[in-house]
Amino acid sequence: MKLTKKSHSCVRLEKDGRTLVLDPGGFSEEDAALGADAILVTHEHPDHFDEFRLRAAMEDNPAARIWTLKSVAEKISSAFPGRVHTVGHGDTFTAAGFEVQVHGELHAVIHPDIPRITNVGFLVDGGKVFHPGDALTVPGHRVETLMLPVMAPWSKISEVIDYVREVRPLRAYDIHDALLTDLARPIYDRQIGQLGGSEHLRLTSGDSAEV
Repeated sequence: MKLTKKSHSCVRLEKDGRTLVLDPGGFSEEDAALGADAILVTHEHPDHFDEFRLRAAMEDNPAARIWTLKSVAEKISSAFPGRVHTVGHGDTFTAAGFEVQVHGELHAVIHPDIPRITNVGFLVDGGKVFHPGDALTVPGHRVETLMLPVMAPWSKISEVIDYVREVRPLRAYDIHDALLTDLARPIYDRQIGQLGGSEHLRLTSGDSAEV
């Protein structure tokens, strides 16, 4: 499986000539979802869900489908009847040839005064890749490649390190990194790499790896 990192939390997975895109939000490239056969969206925040990018991908490929939670599906399903599927924790489905399990229910706490919204994570192909969205969800399943939300308004680095320790992936690639400056990246790389207990890796936007 080929994994390509796009800006912020967007990831493209390619296998057997088909493409799955996760979280092509407003911080990712305008064409981040183009060419997708299937799109997964973890939650409604604009850095993960961008209607313009989804519409572009769905119009570009009339066979493309979206799987997401109810709050996002309600915003886009009327434009693409029968092509937007609502999923939640515990669901399993096949999208563009990828086997997907849904884990998690709530977004991480940003502040006690801010109501929590729903958020789901997607485990792809039996643990080959896990994208948790905006939550430190532990899927209770072996994970080879963890897409690690490395820096966010709702987290601190000790929580990120402990999350890697709990999931125990073979490797963790940074996502949710648009707010992390290049000056600070070496600090995160060193501390997560030394303390997380798993191989910690980073791809710049557009770079790919085989997983």
